Amino acid sequence: MGFFDSEIIQQEAMKLFQDYQSLMQLGGNYGKFDREGKKMFIDQMEAMMDRYHIFMKRFELSEDFMAKMSVEQLKTQLGQFGMTPDAMFEQMRQTLDRMKAELDP
Repeated sequence: MGFFDSEIIQQEAMKLFQDYQSLMQLGGNYGKFDREGKKMFIDQMEAMMDRYHIFMKRFELSEDFMAKMSVEQLKTQLGQFGMTPDAMFEQMRQTLDRMKAELDP
């Protein structure tokens, strides 16, 4: 069975995509959130990022050809912006850290 044939992988991919879409829609109103709302949003973004990072590691560790191609495709796309997957995750982490720091008086 291929990597993408796994029902677990398909469900997790769908859930990640749906959660990401929801958070991006919600994030459009971030400036209107009170302090607690902003903290909750940041926490949810961090949790989603951790899930995405683990999901990507599954791709990297898989022996499946399509999983390996997906990783290479992501690397190529990010490379067009001078980034790597690790740099992307680090940049997202730094952004969330800055958002947290702005909340602390």
